[in-house]
Amino acid sequence: MVSAPDKQSLQLAKLPIDRPVLLIGHGSRDEAGRQGLLDFAEAYQALDRSRPVIPCFLELTEPTIQQGVDRCVELGYTELSALPILLFAARHNKFDVTNELDRARLRHPQVKFHYGRHFGITPGILDLWKDRLLELDRLSEISRADTVLLFVGRGSSDPDANSDVSKMARLVWEGSGYSTVETCFIGITHPRMEEGFRRARLYQPRRIIVLPYFLFTGALLKKIYQIADEQRSHFPDIQVDCLPEMGLHPQLFHVLRDREIETQLGQVQMNCEMCKFRLAALGDDHGHSHAHGHSHSHEHGHHHHHGHDHSHAAIDPYAEPEAYHQRIWQVP
Repeated sequence: MVSAPDKQSLQLAKLPIDRPVLLIGHGSRDEAGRQGLLDFAEAYQALDRSRPVIPCFLELTEPTIQQGVDRCVELGYTELSALPILLFAARHNKFDVTNELDRARLRHPQVKFHYGRHFGITPGILDLWKDRLLELDRLSEISRADTVLLFVGRGSSDPDANSDVSKMARLVWEGSGYSTVETCFIGITHPRMEEGFRRARLYQPRRIIVLPYFLFTGALLKKIYQIADEQRSHFPDIQVDCLPEMGLHPQLFHVLRDREIETQLGQVQMNCEMCKFRLAALGDDHGHSHAHGHSHSHEHGHHHHHGHDHSHAAIDPYAEPEAYHQRIWQVP
């Protein structure tokens, strides 16, 4: 929760329109992970009570997106902003959330939806991590030259989102003085975290800093810490430090405010050039022949996608790197 002094110092830009905002999180079976979004929404609401802030989740827990939309309708609104509380634009952002909003349109045809964009790569989030690293370095006697950053993303089946993780890792490292940065993922794609540690050790560092690129805690973040503990025990000569998740940080509230204002002014923009859904729609001309139409218009802040049954395989379909790279450009 944002404390009273922080609320006094954190000044957000004024909203042009009084319109509720739906904050859409991924969802987690981990109660602490679920609570992270609820606390985030409560803190964001406390900074500006001029309109409702309604938290909801895409999957795994409640309230659902449909329940969140219903709440806005119950409050008497016929327009709402919907913001994905996601770091990068992958399948959930481009496909799953928009499918749910399509469902909500059918249930509430009188409501106009304004879908915003994800957090993305922004100077504010870059500053957040630079400050965190500076604080951590003050507690260590090991120099940055003897330290490797291990940047850990969630992992996605969307190449565009995975490339953004690598880009953010590079931006955090650039000019920092650390020996190097290695990018890895906790799931779905490769290299996995164990491989990331192996690569980091090739530079013979005295210290490895694990930077988990996550908004909130949850099962995956706990898995990251578990793997880091295992690496400490296997390689006791290397100091392993772990940074926490982003949490309720003022920089995130500023970015979120920008995203909310974009939906109100009709200024939502996304990078569509490397979206595999757009490439699939182009067909054989680009070597990706898939029977799946995709409208990638952003004038009204919404992607139109159809045909997702929201089922999840019990096994990891991307466990083998070669098979993964063959299928990653396919669409559902």
